[in-house]
Amino acid sequence: MTDLLTPAAVAELTVLRHDLHRRPELSGEEGQTAARIAAELERHGPDEILKDLGTHGVAAVYDSGVAGPTVLFRCELDGLPITEISRFAWRSEIDGKGHLCGHDGHMAIMCGLAVQLAANRPARGRVVLLFQPAEETGAGAADVIADPRFELIRPDYAFALHNLPGLPLGSVGVRSGPFTFASEGLAIRLTGRTSHAAQPEAGVSPAAVMARLVETLPALPETLGHTAGHSLVTLSHARVGEAAFGISPGEADVWVTVRAIDDELQADLINLAEGLARRLAEAGGLGVEFSRHENFAAGHNDAAAVAHIESAAGLLGTARVEVGDPFRWSEDFGRFGSVAKTGLFVLGSGEDHPRLHNPDFDFPDALIPIGTRLFEQIARDLCGGARS
Repeated sequence: MTDLLTPAAVAELTVLRHDLHRRPELSGEEGQTAARIAAELERHGPDEILKDLGTHGVAAVYDSGVAGPTVLFRCELDGLPITEISRFAWRSEIDGKGHLCGHDGHMAIMCGLAVQLAANRPARGRVVLLFQPAEETGAGAADVIADPRFELIRPDYAFALHNLPGLPLGSVGVRSGPFTFASEGLAIRLTGRTSHAAQPEAGVSPAAVMARLVETLPALPETLGHTAGHSLVTLSHARVGEAAFGISPGEADVWVTVRAIDDELQADLINLAEGLARRLAEAGGLGVEFSRHENFAAGHNDAAAVAHIESAAGLLGTARVEVGDPFRWSEDFGRFGSVAKTGLFVLGSGEDHPRLHNPDFDFPDALIPIGTRLFEQIARDLCGGARS
């Protein structure tokens, strides 16, 4: 059968990718991106399109009408609050915002999969293409799953990819079990009482406790005897008092990002971090408040899902790279592990390519046909139908 992913089709998907790249939208604000994607999907004949899932999510359903698994493929809609410095013709037209993680490319790959499924529909079960909002904040997957309409597309399997600089272009990396770390931001506010800088004894300064937290929180995994490489506490922000020479400070903020290899260790670690801060604050005569932000579940790859990824890579002759340890970065695709057998893999962006979230990052267009064919092969493996 003729391969519909012709050079002309890839060129069209590349134009789409560039168009998306010019107009990035931040997490929770992806309305125009979602509308653009929905219009693109309408051209490729899905049996159903669900819009506004968990805010701005879009899902296209290709239903065989025959009993079989529901297989979901997921990509992301959102960009980042980073100013792009590239000089490509398709660079971001919106100040302070950029598709500097490659979500524009992931969307183009999924639209390529829609092209293939429209021409050669699944023989059994359903294939669902989910364009998810708010990945960068960790809120999007949870919001989509909480949407009552998610039950209409609840999958048996869920797959996703993420491009990854530092790996050979087009190579695939995957492993069973832990794949990406859980992550959550913990903000600690210490409150004492200001005083004149000439009479610091008349106030209650949080400076000493803040300094202690800055020292002890990053060392917490080692202090607790955690297995090396299984957890991490990173200081991300610290501030005490006002920028004034005449005032002894009365409040301070310490922010840390807490990461762990699984959700249980993550929950224990963040609770212990709060407990340490609470004890130090009480000993220093300070008030303390906590808030948590950007919660990402750990990503755990199901062995059966990984087998389908490895089979697809093998059949297509895609180069493989070894993934020894889980990645310490987080991806909110991990949330889908609570509802389906999940498989996330990385697709190399080039060994010398600018890193994710760098201001000069740009998704390599050469990955569009590679990612599309990998996704399609996985879909055919589970739901049948002739590969284009």
